[in-house]
Amino acid sequence: MTNPTLPRDFNIYVAGHSGMVGSAIVRKLEAEGYRWIVTRTHAELDLIDQHAVKRFFQSEKIDAVFLAAARVGGIQANNRYRADFIYQNLMIQCNVIHAAFEAGVERLLFLGSSCIYPRDCPQPMKEEYLLTGSLEPTNEPYAVAKIAGIKLCESYNRQHGTKYRAVMPTNLYGPHDNFDLENSHVLPAMLRKFHLAKLAGQGEWEAIRRDEDHFGPIPHEVCRALPKVALWGTGSAKREFLHVDDMASACFFVMQLSDSEYERACGNGEVSHLNVGCGKDESIRELAEDVGNAVGFMKDITWDSSHPDGMPRKLLDVSRMAQLGWKPQIVLFDGILSVYEWYQSCVSGTVAKTCN
Repeated sequence: MTNPTLPRDFNIYVAGHSGMVGSAIVRKLEAEGYRWIVTRTHAELDLIDQHAVKRFFQSEKIDAVFLAAARVGGIQANNRYRADFIYQNLMIQCNVIHAAFEAGVERLLFLGSSCIYPRDCPQPMKEEYLLTGSLEPTNEPYAVAKIAGIKLCESYNRQHGTKYRAVMPTNLYGPHDNFDLENSHVLPAMLRKFHLAKLAGQGEWEAIRRDEDHFGPIPHEVCRALPKVALWGTGSAKREFLHVDDMASACFFVMQLSDSEYERACGNGEVSHLNVGCGKDESIRELAEDVGNAVGFMKDITWDSSHPDGMPRKLLDVSRMAQLGWKPQIVLFDGILSVYEWYQSCVSGTVAKTCN
């Protein structure tokens, strides 16, 4: 890598700093010696409010933006709150990218999602497969919003000469994930279900109450299944998982690339984003085995095929990032173990300040 483009004296705004990805980016920046990190809570700045976002960029001297703020969720949330997912994500992206441009921000990194690719996309999914087929119906509104974010960055670059960049992460997990059993992604939901089943099998009902106080209500169907683990779908779908600290490392790496390095990685206009993942996937049944081993509960697992599997497979082609010299460092099982330790410490209160 030559001529890094993110000097340490930059004022860097991390949008979505309290979320899983945003908090990991803040940790990475701090570890790299950055001290001028700008953050705002939702109460302080509503990114859906166009005028508020414009005032923020006009009043703050921002040199770079990591756009990690988004409305996210699993299959059920995406399918149930379709209008919320497309509206809120479109507004956040449009407001931040346009206000950043008007304020003369030099660098911006937009974070998308691997769901932008067609449902029946060839595997592994290359960046150039974008917009080559129909999307997965259960998360189409969210995917459309994320595609719009990529195209916003691409269009501002072409029309206005900005140097905004975009990365497409695979399925992420890590500390500060969403463990709400109605709206979370597959890995955190699975980890919590295994944990609750383990507690129920041990008769630890007070511990289950504390878990509910911290991570939210336990749906009736989950309670009814205890001490069994009731999982959605057939378990045949395959997914790729990346620890959020590796994602933060990739984001920092991409922002440090020189303009020529980034442009060459994108094929000099062939694509306008880079995939970020580990290049390996496993079935949801295999994931259940990993989570069960990490939690220490490997019995009484049932699968409910009345719930959808989602896309049959989502494996990213990560060759462009690999050619640049970046690769993940955290093995999946080790990552799951560390997240489970974090999860338990949140409930016990040992790291209460960092869990909320």
